[in-house]
Amino acid sequence: MPTPNLKSNFARVMALVAFAALAAIIIVTLPSKPKANGSRPVSKLSKQQDVTGQSNAASKGVQASLKPGPNLAPGSNPSVLPSDVLIADEGNNRILLVNPEGKIVWQFPSKNSLAPGQTFLRPDDAFFTPNGKDIIATEETDQVISLISFTKHPKILWRYGTPGVAGHTPGLVDNPDDALMMPNGDVITADIKNCNILIIPKGGHLPLQTIGITDPYCYHQPPHRWASPNGAFPMSNGDYLITEINGDWVDELNIATGKVLWSTHPPSFTYPSDSNQVGPNTFISVDYTKPGAVEEFTKHGRLLWRYAPTSGPGMLNHPSLCAPIPTNGDILCNDDGNDRVIVIDPHTNKIVWQYGHTGVPGTAPGYLNDPDGTDLAPPYSMLMTHAKTMGLPATS
Repeated sequence: MPTPNLKSNFARVMALVAFAALAAIIIVTLPSKPKANGSRPVSKLSKQQDVTGQSNAASKGVQASLKPGPNLAPGSNPSVLPSDVLIADEGNNRILLVNPEGKIVWQFPSKNSLAPGQTFLRPDDAFFTPNGKDIIATEETDQVISLISFTKHPKILWRYGTPGVAGHTPGLVDNPDDALMMPNGDVITADIKNCNILIIPKGGHLPLQTIGITDPYCYHQPPHRWASPNGAFPMSNGDYLITEINGDWVDELNIATGKVLWSTHPPSFTYPSDSNQVGPNTFISVDYTKPGAVEEFTKHGRLLWRYAPTSGPGMLNHPSLCAPIPTNGDILCNDDGNDRVIVIDPHTNKIVWQYGHTGVPGTAPGYLNDPDGTDLAPPYSMLMTHAKTMGLPATS
């Protein structure tokens, strides 16, 4: 595959931002409050996009000229995405950057990306760094975290852990998940089987801070113990949202003080995964099951919205991460077991964009194999949008 021109790709993204700002001035919509256990009500001034690709007044001005390419599922609407999508294609041992039309515009590893003897296996999550220049990926079952340059000729810049070696001693991890880089270069990750939260110094190979006792017996007693934590995502107030698998828990943690402010249960979940914040007292999580579910809820566990088809093309199969798209409130999800990445319109509870063939793994363009993580390209990436408010450890 020819190597893309990344500079022109970024220029296109920034041009879309300018058009989005202009559209925001022209288009006025009324806010709508999500309702429990169903689709969000639709504002009378904004007809929402549905899966058939009908016109959407709220998104027309941003990317109306984009056309779905042959790699997208029928009915996909590229205009629901403000930028390219980063996909951790775990089963194919690669990371892809796919544009809204469904074209692969960047890939790692590419030719000569890996040094002799170096491997890149089972990337289950990948996120742009706060400055947008690099990508941090977690190779959960290979027991390593990798920092990758986002360049024309990408390479691994730094690693924490030893590939293929699980452990609980300093410098080793045991199923690390969702490693995220802070603005100062430190890295936070949930170390699932060691039952703790690790903070790793910039470029370091020993932990800067360990929150929780390293213990193979994971149970809910935060911040002293964690019940198999699988996510530590930034909140708008500088705290972090921790997800604990065992017992269905989500917690707000201040990493500077080590204090937990509250804990709650995502309603009716059996295996919560990668919870993150939608807005004030509104959080989103997924149920890593089949059929799977996506929910928005409050810190008191009150259900605000739920997407959980039990049959048909909309049914989820072990989804592991869903996050809101900042420009329109649609939900970007990786539907792992269905080998696809999708966008859900929560007003209509319909899939409005899909890359990957449902339940059919593959390596060719338009195919994925157990995708386990997504992010939007800068400036809409998760860590770039949180860069100004991300909390730092007390020892930094």
